[in-house]
Amino acid sequence: MSSLMTNSAAMTALQTLSSTNKQMDITQNRISTGYRVSDAADNAAYWSIATTMRSDNKALGAVQDALGLGAATVDVMYTALNSTVEVVSEIKAKVTAAAQPGVDRGKIQSEIDELQNQLRNIAASAVFNGENWLQFDSTDAGASADREIVSSFTRTAGGAVSLETTTVEIGNTLLVDLDAGTAAGILDQDRSAAFTFAGGSVDGVSLLDLDINAGAADGDFSADMERAVGLVDAVLSDITDAATNLGAIKNRIGLQQDFVASLKDSIDRGVGQLVDADMNAESTRLQALQVQQQLGIQALSIANGNSQNILSLFR
Repeated sequence: MSSLMTNSAAMTALQTLSSTNKQMDITQNRISTGYRVSDAADNAAYWSIATTMRSDNKALGAVQDALGLGAATVDVMYTALNSTVEVVSEIKAKVTAAAQPGVDRGKIQSEIDELQNQLRNIAASAVFNGENWLQFDSTDAGASADREIVSSFTRTAGGAVSLETTTVEIGNTLLVDLDAGTAAGILDQDRSAAFTFAGGSVDGVSLLDLDINAGAADGDFSADMERAVGLVDAVLSDITDAATNLGAIKNRIGLQQDFVASLKDSIDRGVGQLVDADMNAESTRLQALQVQQQLGIQALSIANGNSQNILSLFR
């Protein structure tokens, strides 16, 4: 039945065209944003998961920065310890040479003095971001406290979050103690309990005040030089242990940096699987919807033209 009051064909064509336009809006939004789920209205569950994981990824980014800062600090201290090993090895060689009869021990001691000054300079210069783990006051609880480096961020299945840290015991890396009364550093500690000298040919009970030219030479000079070499070797052993521990922490931090970087990439890929739009599919869908839209417009135009055809019946 042809009716002027109700155009069923036009109504159907209009509904179809409106549905096509809505689908086009959705597709165009996906293409413009790159997301299949860009807000909670698109998919509340996926949007919630993606938002939480993005937040966790930002936290991992902060962890990555903290690891970078910690790695830089450890690297400075590790480099300084390696330099200390080289200088102490030079002192050991000088003391060994002083045991040879007929050598100018005064000149050798002058060289040792300069090497001792170099050790002090290394310990004082090993500073990064205001931190010096090789020279501080051992009686100051704040200065000698273990250092914590934030190394990971975790979320449990129940949603609880936690931060894990890597502990650096800087008491093991102390080279020079700023508290002269305590002198608990590797270089300045009192080693008289382990090394005693027979005559006045050697003075000093720590590496930093060792003087092989003190007092008059006596018949026990060779024995004293042997003990002095033993003192230097004990210091070298302690420094080596400190460098070994610090090197292990350095490697651990490096591994953790690599892991955090990989974890961030994995989370990004996982979030992408949930919310990213497939651009190939969306472009194909857009072309199909554009054709449907054109056909819908033509169908609506034809349906509206039916009313005009009724006028011809009255001419």
